[in-house]
Amino acid sequence: MTMKTISFWLGLAVPMMALADDWSQFRGPNGSGVSEAVEQVREAPEVAWEVALPGRGLSCPIVVGDKVFVTAASGNEQGTLHVLCFSALDGNKMWERTLRATGRTMSHKKTNVAAPTPCSDGKRVFALFSSNDLVAYDLQGNLLWLRGLMLDYTNASNSLGMASSPVVVKETLVVQSENDSESLALGIDVKTGVNRWKMERPKAANWTSAVVFGETVALQSSKGMTGVDPMTGKVQWNYADGAATIPSAAVTKKAIYVPSNGMTALVPEADSTTQLWRAEKLKPGTASPLVLGEALYLVNGSGVLVKADLATGDEVWKLRMKGPFSGSPVASGGRLFIASEQGDLQVIDPSGAGEGKVVHTVALKETILSTPAVSGGALFVRSDGKLWKVK
Repeated sequence: MTMKTISFWLGLAVPMMALADDWSQFRGPNGSGVSEAVEQVREAPEVAWEVALPGRGLSCPIVVGDKVFVTAASGNEQGTLHVLCFSALDGNKMWERTLRATGRTMSHKKTNVAAPTPCSDGKRVFALFSSNDLVAYDLQGNLLWLRGLMLDYTNASNSLGMASSPVVVKETLVVQSENDSESLALGIDVKTGVNRWKMERPKAANWTSAVVFGETVALQSSKGMTGVDPMTGKVQWNYADGAATIPSAAVTKKAIYVPSNGMTALVPEADSTTQLWRAEKLKPGTASPLVLGEALYLVNGSGVLVKADLATGDEVWKLRMKGPFSGSPVASGGRLFIASEQGDLQVIDPSGAGEGKVVHTVALKETILSTPAVSGGALFVRSDGKLWKVK
């Protein structure tokens, strides 16, 4: 093999390795909340750097290669929308873009306009705001396209603010804008910003985000969960027994674990779903559950971490943490990480025979309402005022 050939294959390998470590949407790969990268977060991480942010935001950071992207909203009515890109290595700001909101910026005081988490297909970054402004940039910050969705769908909003995060599958950006008026989901061509399809959704306020299961995008609502072909919008399967409208489902390659009648484990099939089990006593609060190994973990409304057997839904143990919590847990290296509203980033070792244990706490000392991102053996955490890398 010649040096030229070796260089060619190494050039291909670098982006493949970067892609494997990307955290490119809300709760990372497929919306699972679990890092599958080789380099894992250590048990006692420390702050590596911190940078100031220009406005409020509940959106989570995402990581693509060596870049961290995050959104924010500023101004008296949160009418100025920000998309920012930082170096994952040292926190240096690589670029910032601003735009004016074209839709409604009303929201509950605890949330804000920069609530949905951006997402990326590895070539572009897509940022959605509660005002239903949707923008696409390339990774260098060049504007690709922009849509004010409320210009097309005038009543697609609610008075508390929107929070569902978009996902990218098969050249399609899937966006939910679900409320009690003009409730819809869109499949948008990532290259042009033009609709591939539009689907009417249940008319009820909904803040959950889609997860990716196999070849489908699974959309959750108060009515249940629907599996949709991302290219056509055709319904592939439907579960119609109700679901939560705040915590999103947990997903593995084999099943979806839906906050429905407590927790319900489903295996989607052609035109139907099979229920594996239902555990009515497992009741997640605001935080979304996740699956790690052979266990399901959720944080209930009292800030208690609950471990349940993945095969049966039976409770294994409970662990009280220092809460309360609005963000969701993520996992790396067999450990769980979650930031409380008080700014305590807690590391939990769930492997104990009796119960899990909080083994380390990083006191970030600011109100944190969002979920960490995991990449490169580090956590990226944001508040209204700061973005941290903890490694």
